[in-house]
Amino acid sequence: MTSTENISEVTEFILVGLTDALEMQVPLFIIFTLIYFITLVGNLGMILLILLDSRLHTPMYLFLGNLSLVDCVYASAVTPKVMVGFLTGGKIISYNACAAQMFFFAAFATIESFLLASMAFDRHAAVCKPLHYTTTVTSTVCAVLVTGSYICGLLQSSVHVAFTFHLTFCHSNTVNHFFCDIPPLLTLSCSDVYTNEVVLFTLAVFNVLFTLLVILNSYLFIFIAILRMHSAEGQKKAFSTCASHLTTVSIFYGTIIFMYLQPSSSHSMDTDKMASVFYTTIIPMLNPLVYSLRNREVKSAFIKVVGKAKSSWGLAY
Repeated sequence: MTSTENISEVTEFILVGLTDALEMQVPLFIIFTLIYFITLVGNLGMILLILLDSRLHTPMYLFLGNLSLVDCVYASAVTPKVMVGFLTGGKIISYNACAAQMFFFAAFATIESFLLASMAFDRHAAVCKPLHYTTTVTSTVCAVLVTGSYICGLLQSSVHVAFTFHLTFCHSNTVNHFFCDIPPLLTLSCSDVYTNEVVLFTLAVFNVLFTLLVILNSYLFIFIAILRMHSAEGQKKAFSTCASHLTTVSIFYGTIIFMYLQPSSSHSMDTDKMASVFYTTIIPMLNPLVYSLRNREVKSAFIKVVGKAKSSWGLAY
């Protein structure tokens, strides 16, 4: 049987999922549905809040709005299929749907890392050079940073999908995961995957090192600037503007480094699944909660929008 024949025979993949235990399917469906609902409501609510309140029409909230959009997309690339699997037991995904799922997840997870770096640059300018902030973080700079984040994510994802789905899959079509991620698909190929592993590791290292370097460098200068402040109130205010972003960065990068910057031989699929659940479903849910709970401007905007809605409702009746 030729390689071409083997490729043509793989028209679908079987996702093993998180567990085969029948008694866990309904509880997990309920949990994932609740998490996905909170993710959509939280992130779409954040986007709507930023659009409706003119006080939030600033660079920081431009980045935050895009972060919420990215979280919605990459959670939606994975979670609904997992929920269907729990509810119906349907774990089959077509070849093309698998490629599409990988593309959207990889693209928007990468975009998130560049947006987090852009937000660190914005906080650095706000805290370290407040008098020059409006001339440093201009609308043009914001547009370049946001557009560049999307371009980098889409290009890198295209590379991953092209390299992965150029492989010959002839060992099995059963993916030991709950979605079409790159590492578990590489284990199914009977082609030489050395180049794929090098590409995956190189791009992951580039993303993590470049964006983390920007973030760490920005926060190094931010902390120095905070320590030099003579006012305790000024220090508290400066730190509070960065606390939410630092929390998000810590959660996101901790999981990504664990998943992708270790040798493939040391991967445990069961451990990787748990880590994957965290960054595909939990992180997109946590981001809007972190920013809304720790941000007085967001709380104030929410109260204002709710107040306007109540007034409009009262006038209507």
